[in-house]
Amino acid sequence: MAACSPPPGTADIFEPEAREWREIERIGSEIFSRYGYGELRTPVFEFTEVFQRGLGGETEVVQKEMYTFTDRGGRSLTLRPEGTAGVMRALSGTDVMNQVEHRVRYFGPMFRGERPAAGRRRQFHQIGVENVGRCAPLIDAECIAMLAAVLRAIGLDGFCFDINTRGVGEDRGPAEKLLRDYFSQHLDTMCDDCRTRFERNIWRILDCKQESCGKVVSDAPDYVASFGEASRAYFDEVRRALDALKIPYKVNPRLVRGLDYYVHTVFEVTHPALGPQTAIAGGGRYELFLPGGRRPVPGVGFAAGVERLLLVREALNVRAPAPAGPAAYLIGLDPAARLANLALADELRAAGIPVELELEARSFKAQLREANKSGAPLAVVRGESELAGDTAIVKNMADGEQIQIPAGSIPEYLRKRSSSK
Repeated sequence: MAACSPPPGTADIFEPEAREWREIERIGSEIFSRYGYGELRTPVFEFTEVFQRGLGGETEVVQKEMYTFTDRGGRSLTLRPEGTAGVMRALSGTDVMNQVEHRVRYFGPMFRGERPAAGRRRQFHQIGVENVGRCAPLIDAECIAMLAAVLRAIGLDGFCFDINTRGVGEDRGPAEKLLRDYFSQHLDTMCDDCRTRFERNIWRILDCKQESCGKVVSDAPDYVASFGEASRAYFDEVRRALDALKIPYKVNPRLVRGLDYYVHTVFEVTHPALGPQTAIAGGGRYELFLPGGRRPVPGVGFAAGVERLLLVREALNVRAPAPAGPAAYLIGLDPAARLANLALADELRAAGIPVELELEARSFKAQLREANKSGAPLAVVRGESELAGDTAIVKNMADGEQIQIPAGSIPEYLRKRSSSK
């Protein structure tokens, strides 16, 4: 592998691609702020137990995908594979334990040792939110509506929500027995991973994408029917709220999400541009025990994969607006003029006027080529005589016309030319 290549599953992001990333973050942050979500930045790595406790020791993320290492102090640390556990650890030092609502948003890299594929990297990025401290069906619906608002704002109309319910703790026993009795009859035809899931986490079988397991999973019994009345009523109220909000969704009884902390509402978003099996975002309601806590703290949130959002935008030919090019290119014909242009460029940029300039000793012809290449509509030329007369030559790059103006009027001249376009 070439020494200049990044590690497998990672990528360097240059302009103009970086502009698309900034657009996603900008729009997401603006919309989250309207809903009252403030930014929280957590460390890129945490104590390993944060994820073991938060995600569940038997989940595939913890079992197979985490990047874990021992530091010089003998502490086990893990690069964060998702955002929720770290957010909850951070909030454990607040009054969230007293059912005081906290709304936070985050953006940043996550790390999982998965096989790289389109839209899936080992270092990937998520934009997400967590609403922690309170539990109500309408909070879940508002969270889903906020995600829908972000997707529309970044140009991804045509998405669809899959939703389901995981019930609560007391629902799990009867539901798991129902599933275990059924899947035990089909283990010989199922994949090796599902045989392991049968022993460790039977819910994950419902999320299997292997063709050999597809028919078995699709015929699984309706475990939601075994949930208590309160859980089913909670889910019904979420659905009524989504109907009132005109959020497109379908109930997917096979949707369970892959982490142990989920209760009640779970959801994923797909878009036909990536195919029905590829989620671009997902989340749900959860309960987590925080350090020192005696009872679990409720929350609801979601994360959207930035790489996948960008793939959909690309498929739909949605692009971030291109930045304004330079208003002018400053050409200096001698050392004194180049120094004067450096000061002028600093003044113009401070006034919000983008310019480019030549800082090396190059011929007038070479500098004109660079001015043309920059895309600037004007070239501002100064040499010994212009400095002596405190003037400048302004050349129109389109037609070659030139005028001489006082040097002090350059900022106002460029500002008027830019505003007249």
